[in-house]
Amino acid sequence: MNHTANGTGGPLRLGVLLSGGGRTLLNLLDEIRAGRLNAEVAAVVASRDCKGVERSRDAGVPVETVPYKQMPDLETYSARICGVLDTANVELVCLAGFLSMWIIPERYQGRVMNIHPALLPGFGGKGMYGHHVHEAVLAAGCKVSGCTVHFVTNEYDAGPIIVQKAVEVREGDTPDDLAARVFEQECRAYPEAIRLFAEGRLRIDGKIVRVD
Repeated sequence: MNHTANGTGGPLRLGVLLSGGGRTLLNLLDEIRAGRLNAEVAAVVASRDCKGVERSRDAGVPVETVPYKQMPDLETYSARICGVLDTANVELVCLAGFLSMWIIPERYQGRVMNIHPALLPGFGGKGMYGHHVHEAVLAAGCKVSGCTVHFVTNEYDAGPIIVQKAVEVREGDTPDDLAARVFEQECRAYPEAIRLFAEGRLRIDGKIVRVD
């Protein structure tokens, strides 16, 4: 299964889903402005009122808050998210610290990415996000951690891996220390994965992503 951008050579239309500070969104916008990423953020969906909403508005990016708690069920919630993405003609969805579950419909399969602050398949799954991940890595005595960009399926952190970057875990590291080092690599890994998608070079072969 090959996934390509719009084929027009124009910017890849991104939809960004977030629940927090929006730092990953800002990184993508920086890469776009610097000419290193042929993309545009066509829509931002926030699962709650958060700093990321404010940062989206400040950057002039269309943002919509779709609060899970105000929806009658997961199906309605997922349909609302897809409605925003469809209206904006989004070609690739990037989860950027999005903490709500949503059901990915068939038409978006292979067109949703996430970045996880550890080397999957280790330290993934429900409840494993943000500082919980870094605390678990340190508690396990790992010597190496990092980040993983993967395609998203309807199972937590189980989609095919696209890009990984490793970082050293140092003696005396706090979760904050490790988080900062991992985030530096996230800022490289996510744009790299999006570029490969935009160039039509990613091919999903079962559980493995091949780069052509």
